[in-house]
Amino acid sequence: MPGIHDVQRLPYSAERMFDLVADVGRYQEFLPWVVATRVRSDNQAEMVVDMLVGFKALREKFTSRVEKRRPFEIKVHYLDGPMRDLDNIWQFHPVDANSCDVEFDVRFSFRNALFEKLAGQQFDKAFRKMVAAFEERAADLYGAPERS
Repeated sequence: MPGIHDVQRLPYSAERMFDLVADVGRYQEFLPWVVATRVRSDNQAEMVVDMLVGFKALREKFTSRVEKRRPFEIKVHYLDGPMRDLDNIWQFHPVDANSCDVEFDVRFSFRNALFEKLAGQQFDKAFRKMVAAFEERAADLYGAPERS
């Protein structure tokens, strides 16, 4: 199953990054290709979310169950939609009070093998664009990091 694993050190606390990633209801404000989100249920430990993603005229909806273990981990489990499987894990490792390592792992498979091959070729580029969007959102919400 194709996937990506990445670790980024960011100048924000683990709690702040956890809050940013857990705020799924606002993804359409800053993430590319996210057209709309609907949080069906939400509590301290878990939420169920519908997400509509799109590019040009293509639109697809999928549903996920999100496990939250504040402030260390968010696990996203695919429930329904156009793919065979899509799971990802966010882990937030505090470095100090004002920075953390954000570890992200995503695995996916499509129902159509040809589409999986084509999407896999573009997935790294799309992933990098989404990582940049999360970093920009953190800077917007928490202030741009100071340059040394």
